[in-house]
Amino acid sequence: MVSRYHNFENNPCSSDSRDWVSFPSVQRARNLSNKSVTLLELKPLTDQHLPAVLELDQLCFGGLWTLADYQRELDSPNSDLLGLFVPVGLQTLVGFGCLWAILEEAHITVLAAHPHYRRQGLGQTLLIALLQAAFERGLERATLEVRASNSSACLLYQQFGFKTAGRRRGYYQDTGEDALILWLSGLQHPEFQQTLATWHREAEQRLTTAGWNLEVNLNLLPPEGYSLTMD
Repeated sequence: MVSRYHNFENNPCSSDSRDWVSFPSVQRARNLSNKSVTLLELKPLTDQHLPAVLELDQLCFGGLWTLADYQRELDSPNSDLLGLFVPVGLQTLVGFGCLWAILEEAHITVLAAHPHYRRQGLGQTLLIALLQAAFERGLERATLEVRASNSSACLLYQQFGFKTAGRRRGYYQDTGEDALILWLSGLQHPEFQQTLATWHREAEQRLTTAGWNLEVNLNLLPPEGYSLTMD
């Protein structure tokens, strides 16, 4: 599978000729954007969420993974798939992320957020949750690939301490573009718990400013000094 990062700041859908209105979730997203404060729920993905995952995958990536790909990750004990939902009326999936646990490493393979919610902190929230999941699994390092031209995504990862460790030439088959290989070490260091707590607070503040009220329903231990359930 190809790992790809999608974020609001550099959204490949923004220049896509496809009509967003053809996606049911887009109209629901537009309706939600009219609300002043909207509940946002972070929870694990299940089989029943796969149609919405495929829809958002198509919207963001043009069909990066198949149904079988996502089903395999759901069935694997070595994968974590997390989703961000607006649980109002018909549940609307507005973001999701996946990591693979391989030996002592967390491979962040997908991070997607709905293109109608740019610069609101959804991608940041998912990334923090995936790093928290990696910590809970006892993994030592996190890694991912990102397009070399995606300066906004690279900046986001740098803010979370990721360092460039290499380059994969011609990694993205659609354009032949290179991928940067990023790594974050020290996930089991004692100070990383405090770092996670700081990131959680910053993400909560950003979501609140954007009009979101985050509720976290994950079977994870909160970072020391912070509660994962934000009311």
